[in-house]
Amino acid sequence: MRPHILDRLVAWTFLRLFALFLIAAPLLFVVGDWTEHLDNYIDRGLTGGEIVKAYLYELPLFIQWSFPIAGLVAIVFTVHNMTNHREVVAAKAGGISFHRLIWPAFFTGIVLTGVALALGDWVPKAYHRAGQILRAEDLGRTWRNNFVYVSEDGVTWQVTRLTAETGKMSGIVLERPGTDGEPTLNVMARTATWDSIDGWTFANGYAREIFPDSVLHEYTFGKMRMAGLTERPEELLEKPRKPEEMTYEEIDRQAKVLERTGGNAKQLLVKQKQKLAIPVATLVVMLFGAPLATTTRRGGTAYGIGISLGTTMLYMLLFKIAGALGQAGAMSPWAAAWVPNILFFTCGVVLMQRVRT
Repeated sequence: MRPHILDRLVAWTFLRLFALFLIAAPLLFVVGDWTEHLDNYIDRGLTGGEIVKAYLYELPLFIQWSFPIAGLVAIVFTVHNMTNHREVVAAKAGGISFHRLIWPAFFTGIVLTGVALALGDWVPKAYHRAGQILRAEDLGRTWRNNFVYVSEDGVTWQVTRLTAETGKMSGIVLERPGTDGEPTLNVMARTATWDSIDGWTFANGYAREIFPDSVLHEYTFGKMRMAGLTERPEELLEKPRKPEEMTYEEIDRQAKVLERTGGNAKQLLVKQKQKLAIPVATLVVMLFGAPLATTTRRGGTAYGIGISLGTTMLYMLLFKIAGALGQAGAMSPWAAAWVPNILFFTCGVVLMQRVRT
């Protein structure tokens, strides 16, 4: 058989098995989540249509979680079936090594890893929409009264009322300390509104500039915008959104807010690093599972399922343990997210080197 024909065969077999499991796996997540939260849905008076619609919005997240498992199952059954049918032996007899034989599957896995990473850009919005439908949001997450907030550059906010959903504040007192010859600025405004383009616009207020030489400028304004105020309404809330509802950059900003206000941001930072580690695990577990499936022992489907389940359980165990250690501060968030991938990648390289080519 010509190499390019064999490449298409291997890639198509892998991709077909991957797609089959990727369709089935999210349904298992849906059933598990529905069983766990059914009582809450009944208490909230949700209709069947609302629940179905919410789970449709959650599907991108479940699909992203399924990528590593689907990649593992697909590579294990692809290699094991080729081994049982003596296709691996035939390829070696034709001068094609095992590594070269399965390269098309790994190339496909690299592409799929990129797809899983790309899903991270719109999973948070879809998941947030699902939370709104299921009415799972705490009211304290959409408004806040009588609070003080200190931004990263030292600006102090005193706010009487914030409604993050509409991007409006009332009763604002703001102080920006002077630096490098710039004046200290005090602003009092009746209201303020947020716009994604212009930022915060203060209305019906009074401003005072105090220069280093004690010169004082005072003025009233109908509307005023201030450069450098990048805090979004949701960042000023007492309770942050769930990590699944935030992008990588949004988690980074929220973690900095927590650290500035004396909170513990380790859990957020671990979740942030896992947003990249989980999609990359698609390729890592493939590298680990492929050499394990080269055995000629009998077992067929049962053997393939056994390898897949065993590898998945081991990876999830390491993932949970490392995540817990990271959140407790026993290891860095980066290490907590990537240690399982590093260990599986190292073992996979060793196993691949031991496979007879």
